[in-house]
Amino acid sequence: MRKKFVIAADSFKECLTAPEACQAMAEGIKKGFPGAETVLAPMADGGEGTVEALVAAKDGRIVKDTVMGPSGHQEVEAIFGLVDNDQTAVIETAEASGIALLAKEERKPLTTTSYGTGQQIKQALDLGAKRIIIGLGGSVTNDGGAGIFQALGARFLDGNGEELPLGGGALERLAKIDIGTLDSRLKDVQVIAASDVTNPLTGENGASAVFGPQKGASETDVEKLDKALHNFANVIKQDLGKDVEHLPGAGAAGGIGAGLMAFSNCELKNGAELVIDEIGLKDKVADADYVITGEGKIDFQTKFGKTPFAVAQVAQAAGKPTFAIGGSLGDGIDSLYDAGFTAIFGTISQPGDLKEVLAHGKENVERTSENLARVLYAGLQ
Repeated sequence: MRKKFVIAADSFKECLTAPEACQAMAEGIKKGFPGAETVLAPMADGGEGTVEALVAAKDGRIVKDTVMGPSGHQEVEAIFGLVDNDQTAVIETAEASGIALLAKEERKPLTTTSYGTGQQIKQALDLGAKRIIIGLGGSVTNDGGAGIFQALGARFLDGNGEELPLGGGALERLAKIDIGTLDSRLKDVQVIAASDVTNPLTGENGASAVFGPQKGASETDVEKLDKALHNFANVIKQDLGKDVEHLPGAGAAGGIGAGLMAFSNCELKNGAELVIDEIGLKDKVADADYVITGEGKIDFQTKFGKTPFAVAQVAQAAGKPTFAIGGSLGDGIDSLYDAGFTAIFGTISQPGDLKEVLAHGKENVERTSENLARVLYAGLQ
């Protein structure tokens, strides 16, 4: 009996990458459902794992290089992906400008910089990319993306014509933006920023107020950073003729959303929906019999833009049953049954501390998938 399973799972954080999770599910399904055809479609939401998911799904390649880290004082090794015959680059801000790169005491959003992400963009351009996807998530910066464009040649000047140092705090002194030396290749490149954040650049819902504290900003820092980004937006409007301050998504990744929209031909898209489009999930699901999705935790928040929900919406539109597998299940999963999910399964088989549970993640996902497949197979007999 041949049935087609499309497996579109996100990562199980600190346990399995999206490709690894999909592979574990496929192995379990094949054990429990003789003759099953499995199609793997690793997913991501524009944040961590987006490079790996798209490279795996589109048979691309990984590029590794050393760039400036977010502190501005150290170098880090960062990767990005090339897909579509090297025509599309996939970059995550977390790679060169991520919060995981700095210890808690090192996180100083007045001075942290997105310069390294700009270096990655430059390398992608050097390798011939004509389209750049940038996942906005996990950054430790609050510089409005100024660092990115400093790396690409733009000059940010104070009232005396002196170039500003790196970091978001310095933007309070910004008086003029000179793009005469900005990399001219940017004009011909399509930039797509992937994020599920809709915050504006400034104000009580802006980048500094909402995300600054988790990046190490004190109350005083938040006030300074918000004023700095407000000034940044004003100078952008004055010198570039673009009003980005209150656009939805401008506050993503410490304001990188605003910077990308100001300095490049950038379109903001929901991260999960972008990945769905890039990997052609709708076409894969069209002739599927079952769709399997999942991630580390599934709860009532899943329906607010999380990857499994986005997958379930695609499957529901195609009239396909959708099963979700979560490392753990939280409150409110009952509400998901009206949102496209046929059934939801947790993987933890017995109590244990987190370290132990994570260590057995692959076998737990595989076993749960096998049990699901056995039930489906039995139901068809």
